[in-house]
Amino acid sequence: MKTLIIEDEYPAIERLKKLIQEVEPKMEILDTIDSVQAACAWFARHEPPELIFSDIQLSDGLCFEIFEALDIQCPIIFTTAYDEYAVRAFKVKGIDYLLKPIKKGELAAAIQKFYQMKPPLAPVDLQLQMVSLLQALQPQHPSYKSRFLVKGNDKLIPIAASDIAYCYTTQDIVYLVRHNGRKHAIDFKMDQLEELLDPAQFYRVNRQFLCQITAINQVHPYFNGRLKLLLSPAPAEEVIVSRDKAKPLKDWLGA
Repeated sequence: MKTLIIEDEYPAIERLKKLIQEVEPKMEILDTIDSVQAACAWFARHEPPELIFSDIQLSDGLCFEIFEALDIQCPIIFTTAYDEYAVRAFKVKGIDYLLKPIKKGELAAAIQKFYQMKPPLAPVDLQLQMVSLLQALQPQHPSYKSRFLVKGNDKLIPIAASDIAYCYTTQDIVYLVRHNGRKHAIDFKMDQLEELLDPAQFYRVNRQFLCQITAINQVHPYFNGRLKLLLSPAPAEEVIVSRDKAKPLKDWLGA
């Protein structure tokens, strides 16, 4: 069986070669390639192997760039130093992996899995798995609410999240206060708003107030390790941050 190794770390290449020879001596290693560019050039000149061992992070990018650019129709066993969370994502998608440092028993099991693949994966299935794996590797950016509809004079008014100075609750009613000082009652709980608004911009400073960073004008030391915030526009009551929340708030403001 002919195989190809795509890996940019020399010690990892030598270890994998040694283990392959111990586990499957009949396996022929056609070549070792250390970059996306070199791999694309190699496939342009050679017939594809029966199996590929590929690291994920190469010297000039992710190996997925190879599989997106070329119509590679052979199974791939990934070798990766990614943490276990990412590795679980790979496993769910149905392509095997070896977590570095590669262990002999795990390599043997991966090769055995390859032999048991009947029928072989169709090209379209391989392509779908490549796309799924690439998506699994991308940083996941949560989607936060960008605007709210509030009632005003028998009409609905759209308000951008960036226009919110802070939200506060009093007597079980939650109000949204805009930078221009206008106040609107909204049909959300404070806990819901904390989840819906981008935490890079909004912080729950206490049980009553959820503030946008641009609305915090000054931070003053207060009694017993607490903090006092001066907001703009100024609320009717003092905004006090507990001692437990004082350091996290300062860390957030200085991030």
